[in-house]
Amino acid sequence: MTERPPFPPFTLETARQKVQAAEDAWNSRDPSRVSLAYTEDSVWRNRDTFVTGRPAIVQFLTAKWERELDYALRKNLWSFTEDRIAVRFQYESRDASGQWWRSYGNELWEFTAEGLMRRREASINDLAITESERRIFGPRPESERGQDFPLQ
Repeated sequence: MTERPPFPPFTLETARQKVQAAEDAWNSRDPSRVSLAYTEDSVWRNRDTFVTGRPAIVQFLTAKWERELDYALRKNLWSFTEDRIAVRFQYESRDASGQWWRSYGNELWEFTAEGLMRRREASINDLAITESERRIFGPRPESERGQDFPLQ
């Protein structure tokens, strides 16, 4: 099994590092890269979809980013325990027709001692927005790293 620092038990600093690493990976829109943060048998609930294992995660994310064009994400640490982290997030994307969306959500993460995520539960709601209402443009700039993104 691969290791993925930082490792539990989490501190405020290491929980924030884990959240930023997840944001960075998801903003790469590279399903294979993202899948490496999860155990081989990781279990997900994403909205109404249930996914188990890295190959299914890659398949799910490939389809997601084929639908959700120009995807850009911000995650904020909400809380943490020794081996669990809760985050709030927003992302923006557009569909093939050009309609922009802002998606709001919460995720619950559970980690192994090796720092791999074994469980991910995501609840997400979508709001249609105009292009002029966008707030997220690509990956987080270096000057904003470590700061909470305003989740309005």
